[in-house]
Amino acid sequence: MRIAIHAADLDHNRIDGTRVYLFNMLKNFGKIDSQDSFLIYHQNDFNPQLKPPVFANYSVKKSSFPLLWTQTAFAFKIWRDRPEVLWMPVHNLPILHRKNLKVVVTIHDLAFKIFPDYFTKKDLLKLNKLSDMAIKKADKIIAISQSTKNDILKFYPEISEEKITIIHHGFDAEIFQKKYSAEESDKLLKNYQLSTKNYLLYVGAIQPRKNLEVLIEAFAKIKRESASWRTDLKLVIAGAPAWKAEATLKKIAASPFGKDIIITGSLEFEKVAIFYQNAKIFVYPSLYEGFGIPILESMASGTPVICAKNSSLIEVGGEAALYFKTEDFNGLADCINKIIENEALEKELIQKSFEHIKKFSWEKCAQETLDYLLK
Repeated sequence: MRIAIHAADLDHNRIDGTRVYLFNMLKNFGKIDSQDSFLIYHQNDFNPQLKPPVFANYSVKKSSFPLLWTQTAFAFKIWRDRPEVLWMPVHNLPILHRKNLKVVVTIHDLAFKIFPDYFTKKDLLKLNKLSDMAIKKADKIIAISQSTKNDILKFYPEISEEKITIIHHGFDAEIFQKKYSAEESDKLLKNYQLSTKNYLLYVGAIQPRKNLEVLIEAFAKIKRESASWRTDLKLVIAGAPAWKAEATLKKIAASPFGKDIIITGSLEFEKVAIFYQNAKIFVYPSLYEGFGIPILESMASGTPVICAKNSSLIEVGGEAALYFKTEDFNGLADCINKIIENEALEKELIQKSFEHIKKFSWEKCAQETLDYLLK
């Protein structure tokens, strides 16, 4: 069978969860399936960190048409190439395609419907239009969590539940379970004036939905009230500003402990792994996530996890994380202090994490996805 894959997202400079997902599917499809053909379409040059591997049954097709690429160059090529299946790993769909083409779309989240004020007007209009079409017109839908499936059924009550299957994301064990040397770790941490286990960590973009202002307030509370080694505690935000980041950046600048908050900007995967492995605690305060890959990455790295109690985060973190009410910085500070002050709890969370992540892998995700595409 010939499977067409929309892979233009791998051309982007900024790396997010949807792009990590697609990249890992392409890393694994060729290992799992040597019989079917995969037609991989993209627009420009691949991001070097997201370049798919080479397999004999992969055919990479690049076309740099500048205008409405999905609806023009991509639509034309899949019409011409006549694949049997089209997989859209993002909320998008070419309007024109052959009637006998089976279309499968992955829906990551519907954050733009739940928190519309956190998106630019242009992006909001685009996301609504594209998602409406993708969800209504696709033959089959992949939801990346039960939370996302619930949201699809809530906002699109006309969609049959049988049309949706849940396939969880995974994590890259080769990167995040690798033991990096003390020399590698020291070299990176010294660049940011850090030392092992003296910082809290957040990984991801800086944008309103990530709820970083609550984390900044909790960090300030801990610093203000501590007379112990926590006065040296740092907060590392491993990511770069995205849309509407201004309020968060102002909050950091205004914090009396702003000098102890470090924004790294975009990082290679291996550097992120080193930050995970040397952090005291990983905090994921997001208001809403379709999945939350960093939770698994931190658990794989042996660092305890604290999450906001909402959306898919409970589903992904299970009993291996601590949770706080989403907008309660006092509750978050209490969770952080519990782990810092209780070594037994820290060890328990780490041990639970190592068991919990056995349920998730990119190999499992790829196999389930491929089975669904071919069914």
